[in-house]
Amino acid sequence: MIDFIVGTVTQVSEQEVVIDVGVIGIMLNVPTAQSIAIGQAIKVYSYMHWNQENGPSLYGFTTPLDRSVFKIIIGCSGIGPKIALALLADLGAQRFLHAVSAGEDEVLSKVNGIGKKKAEQVIVHLKHKVAALIETGVATGAITDISHVHDVTQALQSLNYSRVEISRAMDYLKKNITIKEATFDALLRQALSYLSKQF
Repeated sequence: MIDFIVGTVTQVSEQEVVIDVGVIGIMLNVPTAQSIAIGQAIKVYSYMHWNQENGPSLYGFTTPLDRSVFKIIIGCSGIGPKIALALLADLGAQRFLHAVSAGEDEVLSKVNGIGKKKAEQVIVHLKHKVAALIETGVATGAITDISHVHDVTQALQSLNYSRVEISRAMDYLKKNITIKEATFDALLRQALSYLSKQF
């Protein structure tokens, strides 16, 4: 089993990247490739999923937590890798853990491919697994101090920004702002400032 891959990105599409590891190029499915650029040196945590019809597929994640959450999601009956990637792309590992822990089916049901019934099923089936993951310490801090992040995401959606634009803005905030100490207003101002400079 390959635990992680280190190399240089040579190809990028919406949910796929190819990483040159020296002698071969490895293609991985990822939740979103918006923050990944060709030529970028990268380390991804991998997971191989076997499908009876299509054989093996390799998935890549930027953090061990993302990979752990992906594995938990696909362990839910009726939820495959495609929906798992959509959940991670739309919500991120932290927001997903929070939604399941808090029983927020309305948050999950907004993701493409997840209706209200399936959202409720995910919560019922995964609540104990999510709690166990959090208890291991792998998700330390994952479900704390994120309400403002969710509120900012909702605000940007109401302003008709696309999912891609919102994802980029949130990546910017996480890398450049101490979210734990920031107010909702400050985060929203920073996100809008960032987005205004992209055009």
